[in-house]
Amino acid sequence: MTAPRTLTARALLLDMDSTLVNSEAVVERCWRRWAAEHGMAAEDVLKVVHGRQGWATMAALLPDRPMEQNHEDNRRMLEQETADTDGVVPVPGAPAFMAAIADVPHALVTSANVPLAEARMGAAGLPMPAVRITAESVSASKPDPEGFLKGAAELGFAPEDCLVFEDSEAGIRAGQAAGMRVVGVGERAAAFAPTVQVDDLTRLTVEVLPEGGVRLHVAA
Repeated sequence: MTAPRTLTARALLLDMDSTLVNSEAVVERCWRRWAAEHGMAAEDVLKVVHGRQGWATMAALLPDRPMEQNHEDNRRMLEQETADTDGVVPVPGAPAFMAAIADVPHALVTSANVPLAEARMGAAGLPMPAVRITAESVSASKPDPEGFLKGAAELGFAPEDCLVFEDSEAGIRAGQAAGMRVVGVGERAAAFAPTVQVDDLTRLTVEVLPEGGVRLHVAA
């Protein structure tokens, strides 16, 4: 099946890490430390960290551990990640993309909490959307669709009118479970059957429609 080369939507729901912001160096540093503390191979841990809230990743890796320990580790890790912005940069094309959609309804839907989201968006020099769904906003981590459904509701649009931007399996599955089309950003996304996949945001051209919404042109 050939992927569409244009996508029209009334609202956009944007993941942050590895979609708008390249924070992979920080993520790797923090999770390598955590893996070493728990006697786990870092490469095995890094395969499953993307897209989820930290406590959900820990629960998947250590299923017999009490959940309160996962939440405590997650609290400490969020503090470490928020303080560490070394190497945090925008994904290629993100500054121009965010400028182009400034007048299009859009929301940030991230597994980060508010301090971490503000730290990373600020470090990358990207504007923080007025509407944001963060870890504090939801009761379930991606791949649960709660965050994307809340983002759509807060913007005032039906799921089918929204377009999700995601990089990870958990995020893409969450968008799909919400009944939304998904633009997969980065090489990792290609394996999880998004509606379209682009290497980065330079591959998209934004056309703001006079009747509202946006048409995205996907470079071949």
